[in-house]
Amino acid sequence: MRGLFVIITLISSFTVHAEQIKPFTSDGCSVFPDGTFSQNELWLSCCTAHDYDYWQGGTFKQRLESDRRLKQCVAKVGEPHIANIMLAGVRVGGSPYFPTTYRWGYGWPYPRGYKALSEMEMKQIQKLEQIK
Repeated sequence: MRGLFVIITLISSFTVHAEQIKPFTSDGCSVFPDGTFSQNELWLSCCTAHDYDYWQGGTFKQRLESDRRLKQCVAKVGEPHIANIMLAGVRVGGSPYFPTTYRWGYGWPYPRGYKALSEMEMKQIQKLEQIK
């Protein structure tokens, strides 16, 4: 009987914790310049929006869409060639399988991979948005 009590106590001491997303952070365009020499933040807002998507993570399709939006945004500020270079960079370097601070889903504990956000995860994100 005493052994059963010990086992029950041990099992009840373990609690299941849902993964928690860290507050949003952005490093601008990561390892890429935020703009040109004369306009040093020309496409920074594009990168910040892209970072927000990457912070949240999600599915492979969502990542493709985010990367396309980055390319369109940088092209829209007048830099279509830079936009193509940036797209190539994020497609190669932004994999969720690299333990970097700028990977897809970097707000979540590593490794996360490609995974649709659950309803509970979306609520966490919405809560953090209200704090901003």
